[in-house]
Amino acid sequence: MTWFKKKDGAKQPDPIPNEERTVRTEGLFVKCPGCEQMLFKREVDDNLSVCPKCGHHWRIRAVERLKMTFDDEQWQELDAGLASDDPLLFVDTKSYRDRLRGMQKSTGMLDALITGQGRIGGRPAIICSMELAFVGGSMGVVVGEKITRAIELALETRSALVIFSASGGARMQEGAISLMQMAKISAALAVMDDAGLPFISVLTDPTTGGVTASFAMLGDLNIAEPGAQIGFAGPRVIEQTIRQKLPEGFQRSEFLLDHGMLDAVVERKDLREFIMSSLKFMNRNGK
Repeated sequence: MTWFKKKDGAKQPDPIPNEERTVRTEGLFVKCPGCEQMLFKREVDDNLSVCPKCGHHWRIRAVERLKMTFDDEQWQELDAGLASDDPLLFVDTKSYRDRLRGMQKSTGMLDALITGQGRIGGRPAIICSMELAFVGGSMGVVVGEKITRAIELALETRSALVIFSASGGARMQEGAISLMQMAKISAALAVMDDAGLPFISVLTDPTTGGVTASFAMLGDLNIAEPGAQIGFAGPRVIEQTIRQKLPEGFQRSEFLLDHGMLDAVVERKDLREFIMSSLKFMNRNGK
């Protein structure tokens, strides 16, 4: 006896589309480069882009540095309209002018540094923050000019200066003009030092080349985030030059701290409080 009989021409249910059967997880998880754990992206974001398992510090955008440091995330942007005009008419795989346009479109910035004026712990301060995503955070004429103007304003308003460095060094597309920014900024910092105003340099991953060789290492206080690569030439170049194997952790912030090149290594969650305490101490001692 047939219990069930399929009716001829009976309508079958439409199959569920593949995209609806699949659980959408894209963008929900990130893999930590340090411990290789899969983590909820929101958990990492809530932890200031630091791995809650191993403490690996992800690279973050320049504007995030300002938000994390200024009181109540409030500041006034300075010199926002400065942009390079390609002084050398440089061309490599494509023209420097086209490269700049592409970077400006992708980052929403005109060059590799943002400057803000506000208060840190109630004290007047100016922060310069470098954007690694803009031509590798390289230092060209605009970066040099914006930092110099920030120093001049700090002198005028008796403000502290904080610079967050993240850079591959001087910008080759601007040749010797970019190298001149090293001396230009260093001279301005010397005037600031004579005026007794504090300058705190924060080195993040990576800080290399002409930036390390100039203002990044000229702070009254030089501090870095954990695991940041800091140096002039890359490790491979150094190994090929001296023909020796470099020690473990070479050019990382902890190694530099042990060898006297840094004053402190501070986790991102403690950076604002550390800067506030440092400025308070410097002010008490006449800075």
